[in-house]
Amino acid sequence: MRWDSLRLMDGDESPGSNVPLLPRGAVTRTFDTPEFRGITFHEVTARSALNKVPEASRMPFRWTINPYRGCSHACVYCLGADTPILMGDGRSKQLVDIRVGDVVYGTEARGSYRRCVRTSVLAHWQTSKPAFRVTLEDGTTLVASGDHRLLTEWGWKHVAGGNCGAGVRPHLTVNDSLFGFGEMTDPAVCRKRDLAGFAIKARARLGVVSVEELGLEIPMYDITTGTGDFIANGVVSHNCFARKTHEYLDLDAGHDFDSQIVVKTNVGEVLRRELARPSWRGEHIAMGTNVDCYQRAEGRYALMPDILRALTETANPFSILTKGALLLRDLPLLEAAADVTEVSAAVSVGFLDDDVWRTVEPGTPPPMRRLEMCAALNAARVPTGVLLAPILPYLTDSPAQLERTVAAAAAAGAQYVSPIVLHLRPGAREWWQAWLRREHPDLVPRYRELYGDRSDAPRSYQAGVTETVRRLADKHGIGRTNVLRRRAGHERARGSAQAPTVDARRAAESAQLSLL
Repeated sequence: MRWDSLRLMDGDESPGSNVPLLPRGAVTRTFDTPEFRGITFHEVTARSALNKVPEASRMPFRWTINPYRGCSHACVYCLGADTPILMGDGRSKQLVDIRVGDVVYGTEARGSYRRCVRTSVLAHWQTSKPAFRVTLEDGTTLVASGDHRLLTEWGWKHVAGGNCGAGVRPHLTVNDSLFGFGEMTDPAVCRKRDLAGFAIKARARLGVVSVEELGLEIPMYDITTGTGDFIANGVVSHNCFARKTHEYLDLDAGHDFDSQIVVKTNVGEVLRRELARPSWRGEHIAMGTNVDCYQRAEGRYALMPDILRALTETANPFSILTKGALLLRDLPLLEAAADVTEVSAAVSVGFLDDDVWRTVEPGTPPPMRRLEMCAALNAARVPTGVLLAPILPYLTDSPAQLERTVAAAAAAGAQYVSPIVLHLRPGAREWWQAWLRREHPDLVPRYRELYGDRSDAPRSYQAGVTETVRRLADKHGIGRTNVLRRRAGHERARGSAQAPTVDARRAAESAQLSLL
């Protein structure tokens, strides 16, 4: 099932099959609103509500519900249509002409260098964004959106950004030099067709001369590759690797995910029909692990209350992961559901240090606000745990810091705490290294020693953190006693309250691995 620019496809209607997202004539209204600037809403009547996660997915749950398709927080990294892309045979092709399945050059970190590797194009899409022109010392120019990221000697940087306020983020300045070969008309690049293993370095001739806003919005294109990057006009260019993972949960990788928000206005009604089918086995449903079901649009559409009522009517177990506070609006419904079935929630709080929070997670509610939500959910008899995620080595991993966070989680009635150490996958690694150089340069060599070229900290380090958190959880009584009791009717039907299900806990943890 794919949502592809309002195109409808054929298929059967069983839950989880590759069915059309919408029947013909399903789009009831399409509109823009000043409240959500830059976003178009497509209100639709959908055929399916339950989405089966493909077996190939790493997700530890089988079913989810997505009342919304797309999210206003998604990233878009775009380049001009005529940008030359370095193909796997050493030739170049304009970005507009790239197709899914093409082989291009991306990069991999090996030891101290990034080296060229061939990689496949997994997705290709078009959008329209305000344009910027980046000019380099060797004459190379690129036209890109301000959101696009290029690899500098200080890590990945956006083309444009602010130095303060909401727009602050690492962005190009005239002090930066890019990684790459330079403009792709360079005959040396054309002669050496096999670049596999070739080390790419920052070059003085690729210093940034200027970044100019062109004052117009133009069609732009982007691709997703297996390595998460590609060579655009001779420089290393980032793409949104997560777009392919969204496809695993039946989300299209195109521009609609970012700014064309599909709203299943009848999702509660459809869900009731699917839950009533004899073939439905009442399996656990995890919500909010891909697209936050309590994203900002939920304040406008209020689709979740009907979903919660449908799940309650059939006593179907479910869990919710969210970092927002809108979930508190539905506390009475969650409390009613907990009377008749297994219901759990999870919030993510890796540390309480305000200074670290302001620089690492500026777009999230303050850590204590998230713990207040945890307390409110637990007080309403909705078992809620805390993911200590991410724990930042040498910044938030001291015994004193961990104890402060665990103690606060205990005070919030957390049913469990699950520590997750910072995971540095490609893309996140470069961003984090740049942040370290800027904020904590003394820690750069320590991180290099701890992580090397790996995405994960050594198992011995992770085991040490886990053991510390386990001891602290025992000390503060987390998980020691059943501090929450189900309502009397649910207790009679199913016995004493249980901790959140293993599937629910793992689902929440899996989603949080992508925090950075």
